[in-house]
Amino acid sequence: LQLLAYNRHTYEMVTQHLIITIIPAPDGDPPYQGEFLVGNRNVEELLPEAAQETFLEAVAGVWDQDDLHIVNITSALDRGGRVPLPIEGLKEGVYVKVGSHGAFSPCLASAASPQSRFRCSLGQQPLANCYDTFAPHFAIRWCNLTLLQVWPSPGTPVPTWGSGVLEEGGDFQPPTEATLQDLLPGYLVTLLVPLVVALLLCLLLGYIMCCRREGV
Repeated sequence: LQLLAYNRHTYEMVTQHLIITIIPAPDGDPPYQGEFLVGNRNVEELLPEAAQETFLEAVAGVWDQDDLHIVNITSALDRGGRVPLPIEGLKEGVYVKVGSHGAFSPCLASAASPQSRFRCSLGQQPLANCYDTFAPHFAIRWCNLTLLQVWPSPGTPVPTWGSGVLEEGGDFQPPTEATLQDLLPGYLVTLLVPLVVALLLCLLLGYIMCCRREGV
């Protein structure tokens, strides 16, 4: 990954190459994933490790699991959000997806229930039967809470590679035999048709310029 940055005052450019190694999780993707919309943060404020640990501690208060970890962090602007006004305190918002191998707590299940969605459509507060451990550091928009259950997909079979050397006594047999084609008609059509059209245009132009003049 190549990173480019510039100084707004001096317009000085800095280039840095960042090598990222992606290693699949040993236990696979967590089957239970919850996505929270943090309304009072920008995406760069949740990238530091200390901020992520603080957020996971707040999530643990409403999700009774001890194997929580952050799966993805996305700016709300990438989800169709609007750029906030240049007023102090307004943030763009961040979607934080947290995963776990344990089931959702009753608090999260009630907040994402159809009854809670109906209350949100009426402009009312969603259902939440537990204490909000995110306040006051993180302002969670509970109407945008999304709970997902990700099931592992069956892996595709790995093809068996051969040695790449043709066995003795065997001839290569193509999968399909190419039939002989007569390319002369197509060649004549491609060559003669433009010539005939050009000749007709020359005759028409000569007739207009030579035979249609005044007095002839």
